[in-house]
Amino acid sequence: MMNWAAASPEIFLAVAGMAILLFGVLLKKENAALCTMLVLGAFAATFVMVMQTVPQTAYSSLFVTDAFASYAKLLILAGGALTMVLSLDYNERQGIGRFEFPVLMLFSTVGMMTMASAANLMTLYMGLELMSLSIYVLAAFAREELRSAEAGLKYFVLSALASGLLLYGISLTYGFAGTMDFAKLPDAVTGVDGVSTGLMVGIAFVIAGLAFKLSAVPFHMWTPDVYEGAPTPVTAFMSTAPKVAPFVVLLRVLIGPFGHVSVQWQPIIEVVSIASMLLGSFAAIGQTNIKRLMAYSSIGHMGYALVGLAPGTESGVRGVLIYLLTYVAMSAGAFACVIAMRRQGKSVERISDLAGLAKTDLPLASLLTLFMFSMAGVPPFAGFFGKLYVFLAAVQSGLWLLAIVGILTSVVACYYYIRIIKVMFFDAPAPAFDTRSASVSFVAIASGMFTLLFVLALGPFTGAAEAAARVLFG
Repeated sequence: MMNWAAASPEIFLAVAGMAILLFGVLLKKENAALCTMLVLGAFAATFVMVMQTVPQTAYSSLFVTDAFASYAKLLILAGGALTMVLSLDYNERQGIGRFEFPVLMLFSTVGMMTMASAANLMTLYMGLELMSLSIYVLAAFAREELRSAEAGLKYFVLSALASGLLLYGISLTYGFAGTMDFAKLPDAVTGVDGVSTGLMVGIAFVIAGLAFKLSAVPFHMWTPDVYEGAPTPVTAFMSTAPKVAPFVVLLRVLIGPFGHVSVQWQPIIEVVSIASMLLGSFAAIGQTNIKRLMAYSSIGHMGYALVGLAPGTESGVRGVLIYLLTYVAMSAGAFACVIAMRRQGKSVERISDLAGLAKTDLPLASLLTLFMFSMAGVPPFAGFFGKLYVFLAAVQSGLWLLAIVGILTSVVACYYYIRIIKVMFFDAPAPAFDTRSASVSFVAIASGMFTLLFVLALGPFTGAAEAAARVLFG
């Protein structure tokens, strides 16, 4: 019964997904909107169940529920629900309104929640594959569009390679440590001098496999093309919840089993972080497509989040968790604004299409301005506090280079964020966009309010992140 209770949110969501799938198949007519609402209801029920879970270890130490896992699961469910709402109107207008779409998102979410509770490398791998298999299909869901099919194929091929790297890393770790249990791995790693080369190679491969899912450099090559080619709600989904799950797994693996050999893996994280911040900042400057710009922006943001992981301290993990929270809200809101970019029934994605938006649609221009300022790290918006906490953790640990590079690349990133604002407020007006749907407006306004008023609720969110981070340090 303890096993059932520990995994009850995941079990409930998986059973709900199969029931909704069967319901969709048996419907005499296509009704994607109804299935989407059912999935949202299942997300809401699962959200409540996660908040009521008791910390425990289950399934012979394969699965763990604690404050850290609960924090991650709530964030994953929130990200999934926001992007699910965005798909309601978009899919109908684009002619891809099929019931399989929300079901695939649901099963991907189940995989991410399993990753958050993984206490064993095989549990981690199973959750990651369940997450990835659903996203393969979602990326190519607009099957009549060439670029969507191309996005799905690119993500599938490259992600399969990353999964192979991760599995090879798990195999090496098991071979040299003799266990895949997170709780037993520290006993196999007796200290810095006692760490075998083979085990460190295994850890490096595990980091590489997870870095691909984060789209961190040098495993970022899929991100711009997939972000641009996939349906925009799928792009929004990929930039939120599927970024949280691999990151929390990376935190749990590196801080838990390998926390006392941080001197070994810290240089890897530093190099990946610096490379991601640099590429994300400079490569986005010349972009004319806003979805490609957001792709490079996400690469940079993952680099900033890795700044908090590098120190391997409790304050660093707290900073990462706060950063992920603010990033999910900012990203969902920004993509809601991108989905609102429709003209004469067709989606437009060029930055120049935003010209003079403040004169034709001031509310939309104001919301997008809010998200751009927050992503740039301008106070007092949510994005500023995310960067503040990770940079502060790096400075406290003496990692001055990471903090300096992070601040300088943030200044560079301000250029392309502010350029969008300049286009909206100072360029000659382009034709007005079509009327927005209620679902898109809801996500944009809700994310905007969170981003704007985050400073007023900083204490509770910081406290929750601190309680979650404390779990990893015993």
